[in-house]
Amino acid sequence: SVIWALSEVLSGRKGKLLLTRPVVEAGESLGFLPGDLKQKLGPYLNPLYDAAEYVLSPQQIKRMEENGTIEIAPLAYMRGRSVNNAVMILDEAQNATRAQIKMFLTRLGENSQAIVTGDPSQTDLPLRKESGLDEAIEILSGIKGISVVRFTHSDTIRSRIVREIVRAYSEKEEKSEGQTGI
Repeated sequence: SVIWALSEVLSGRKGKLLLTRPVVEAGESLGFLPGDLKQKLGPYLNPLYDAAEYVLSPQQIKRMEENGTIEIAPLAYMRGRSVNNAVMILDEAQNATRAQIKMFLTRLGENSQAIVTGDPSQTDLPLRKESGLDEAIEILSGIKGISVVRFTHSDTIRSRIVREIVRAYSEKEEKSEGQTGI
């Protein structure tokens, strides 16, 4: 998604790339992080930077951030905005609540597109908080102009071993769902 979004910006079809994700940690707490907003968000956005570095140098990324072509926006700070002429990416949306996903999607302005990525099986939300990703897929799938793409373990490109790990977990989950427990 990041590489496609960058191609839209670099071609001039969009004016900027806005990256966001919920600030939810995977089981362990890092505690207070020093620094400005960019430094605090850095660890959460590293996967997006990793993808960008497939097509841009770190210097190009820094220059695009400085001139506003790439914007890092905390999800919590997006309320009230209208984002025009941009590709907006909400990454790790399985960690966003229903209200957060709705808020993100309703920021779409003229000539903007939103990409929402996430794996419902990998939520890190605390107990009693439900991910809004499954509901968003259910509610929005029938709307013209909205596409839902589901990937399987065979779509994994990180590495062969990760593809096999994802396959093994998927098979285990499918077996568990097939058992009623009665």
